[in-house]
Amino acid sequence: MQALTEQDFKALVDNHPRAIMLSTPDAVITYVNRMFQAVTGYRPEEVLGRAPSVLSSGLHSPEFYQAMWESLNESGRWEGLIWNRRKSGENYPQWLTIYPVDYQSKRLYAGVFMDVGELAASDERLATLAYYDPLTELPNRSLFQEFLKARVNQRKDTADLFAVLYIDLDFFKSVNDLHGHDCGDRVLQQAAACIQAVVRNGDVIARLSGDEFAAIIELDTEDQLNAVCERMTNVFRAPVMVEHREYFLSASVGAAIYPNHGETAGELLQNADRAMYTAKLAGRACYRIYSASEIQHGQQQQRLSEALVASLKVAPEEFSVVYQPQYDLATGAMAGMEALLRWQHPELGAVSPGDFVPVAEQRGHIHELTEQLIRCIRRDLEACAVDHGRGRRLAINISARQIADGRLDGLLEPFFERVRQVGWQPEIEITETHLMNLSRRCLDKLREFGDKGVVVAIDDFGTGYSSLAYLHALPVNVLKIDQQFVQRLGQDGRDSRIVSAILAIAEALSLEVVAEGIETEIQKRKLQELNCHRGQGYLMARPSPLSELPLD
Repeated sequence: MQALTEQDFKALVDNHPRAIMLSTPDAVITYVNRMFQAVTGYRPEEVLGRAPSVLSSGLHSPEFYQAMWESLNESGRWEGLIWNRRKSGENYPQWLTIYPVDYQSKRLYAGVFMDVGELAASDERLATLAYYDPLTELPNRSLFQEFLKARVNQRKDTADLFAVLYIDLDFFKSVNDLHGHDCGDRVLQQAAACIQAVVRNGDVIARLSGDEFAAIIELDTEDQLNAVCERMTNVFRAPVMVEHREYFLSASVGAAIYPNHGETAGELLQNADRAMYTAKLAGRACYRIYSASEIQHGQQQQRLSEALVASLKVAPEEFSVVYQPQYDLATGAMAGMEALLRWQHPELGAVSPGDFVPVAEQRGHIHELTEQLIRCIRRDLEACAVDHGRGRRLAINISARQIADGRLDGLLEPFFERVRQVGWQPEIEITETHLMNLSRRCLDKLREFGDKGVVVAIDDFGTGYSSLAYLHALPVNVLKIDQQFVQRLGQDGRDSRIVSAILAIAEALSLEVVAEGIETEIQKRKLQELNCHRGQGYLMARPSPLSELPLD
């Protein structure tokens, strides 16, 4: 085979689509190709014979270059993102590959690079680099992390601020499920365009994974971050258009500021991710800026969620039920009881229902929690002699999220039948604020329960926004006055008037009223004066195991 001539070599290098620079081991530039001038602005005669440091931006530490040469010596190659300076003085990011070459019995080092700050990527670059997302033509996670590391190094000796945004498209999976992945890809492309429309030209956008994006945002002041995050969430309030069809998305956004919320690239991205997760817990379609206290609360919620799931699956013995009696305020007789689930975790201890029930609702485990409630009640009914007090009611709390769950009938029907077998009447309680948002289908389901002899109660009545017309149309039998009104009876005449008004509404609609949270004789006496039907609270009985209640 004929040896490669110097003329052939120059023709090959000169026509290469990337910038190439050859230098000697003692750091002297010996050759540059045509693309070198296009990228750096330097003509060959301006750099030949000079050191490669002529291109240095001054943004990298000595340790950075030391690690580069250590990699060259150990593996014979270095590849990564580096910030260099054009002849114009502009700093720009380039993707640089350095490796040794032997030419005419000489050892040289080839530096092959390209400007990766130009986001209008060419097909050639996308096809040959493993650092861009081919769908959106944005940097991928690997390249974004390199950008972020370099940006942190830039800022170590300056007072400049920047922030990292972590952007997650809410419920994007449903687009793929309903319309297919091809459509989902086009929606993602439009979503990427929406994100790019929010930021400035100098900011960096990347696609980290399926529906997750990140951005490096330059800031003049910290106050600017709220406006950027607000725009980022608002841009998805309008539909995303794909082939004349509207797709409605929303985004949860988390943000972390350098150096307040992290001094390394890893810390910043992780804390922005944590803030995004906090935004999801807050209801999605919003943003959160990193807060150590909020993140700690979110981490506690996550630990609680993981512990709850594990206990529901493998440790049912940790769950039990206590029963709070309800009394007829006119006669003092026990008229029924409310079953309340308790969770005793071996490490977390006794976890309040106010903590674990909302977590179960948010994370989609409320059905499994209700299964434990029913299981414990059925066990108690088998273990205790409950053939007295016929006609008493046994109430359980049902989440509004469950009403439309097809599994609910199969869980409740056998339970209701068992309650009827002991001569009691089943009752379900639903919080007023949740009841107001039930669909027509869910309300029809409640009517079905009522038609089968199940009492339906509105829990925490007075905290929602029920209108008289809506209340009249609801398939309910009982109003439970929220304890905040009961506990102030006798202290504030307004609360007495509120309770009196609720009782008047109930009488007009032929509804029964139960007062919650009775703790003093004054409260009880006032409720009796107002002719409230039933009451429950610590004054009359604390929640107790079924075996400890006077059921005869």
